[in-house]
Amino acid sequence: MDTIALNNIRVYAYHGCLPEETKIGSDYRVDLSVEADLNLSAETDQLTDTVDYVHLNKIVKEEMKQPSKLLEHVAKRILDRIFSELTPVKSSRVKVAKLNPPLGGDVEDVNITLSRTRD
Repeated sequence: MDTIALNNIRVYAYHGCLPEETKIGSDYRVDLSVEADLNLSAETDQLTDTVDYVHLNKIVKEEMKQPSKLLEHVAKRILDRIFSELTPVKSSRVKVAKLNPPLGGDVEDVNITLSRTRD
C-alpha cells in the first residue's frame, strides 16, 4: 500500500470536558495518513485517480469545528468520514493533539492516535 500524509494541520477548536475549554478554546494539531493504491494516479497524473489531500484536509477542519469532550471522539469522526467519503482508502491513522493543555504544569501537548482499516 502507498501512503498520503498530512502533517501538522493546525486548528483552533473548542474540545474538552471543562466548561472553560469549550468557551475559550485551544490550539490543536492533527496528523493524518491514509493508505491506498496510488499506482493508477502515478501513471495517469489525474486527480480523479487518487485520494485528494484537499478533501482530507477539509474533513479534518470540519470535524475539528464540532466540539467534543474527548479527542478520541473527534478522531473517530474524522476516520468515519474518511472511510465514508473516500472509497480508495484502505487504512488510516489520525493523531489529534491538544497544545498546552490545562494540566497545571508545563506540558507541550496531549494527544491520541486512532487507526482503522477498511473491512
